[in-house]
Amino acid sequence: MPEILVLYYSRGGSVARLARQIARGVEEVPGMQARVRSVPPVAAVTQQAAPPVPEEGAPYVQASDLVECVGLALGSPTRFGNMAAPVKHFLDGLGAEWASGTLAGKPAAVFTSTATQHGGQESTLLTMHVPLLHHGCVIVGIPFTEPLLSSTRSGGTPYGASHVAGTQDEPQPTDEEAALARALGRRLADIAARLAG
Repeated sequence: MPEILVLYYSRGGSVARLARQIARGVEEVPGMQARVRSVPPVAAVTQQAAPPVPEEGAPYVQASDLVECVGLALGSPTRFGNMAAPVKHFLDGLGAEWASGTLAGKPAAVFTSTATQHGGQESTLLTMHVPLLHHGCVIVGIPFTEPLLSSTRSGGTPYGASHVAGTQDEPQPTDEEAALARALGRRLADIAARLAG
């Protein structure tokens, strides 16, 4: 069955919960399945290597996940209006996949979580689009035909799904944020199915 790779890095749990909502949306499209994977953390100083399988959450991504997927949803927390270092580090290591066109022609979407309403959600989503464009991905967003995009008072943008965790770091998306994440997953899977044929 064709699979959409839902790939994310999450430290506080917000992005992981958005990833689950996107995966639910993917699997609402007949004949499509979600493959949920995570990006391993990085450290500024040399430490003991991370275990090959995380102690909890989704398994770490492998090169084969990128080859085998028919579409990609990429998620990261926002760090000063940009993606978190582990996601950037992962993307920076995809030179061989870029050269071979592993992701070329595959649809891709992005998602994020911030602590504050104006914490840089849209700039994070837009900067996550750039490396995906270099890989030849077809960028998928959330169109304003989704009514909740016009009424949400927290997360949700045309550039991708998002969540506002707030100062208390609430990892659970609001009903609107969750619905928009599922809508993005459905749209991504639908476009992937059409492109596949």
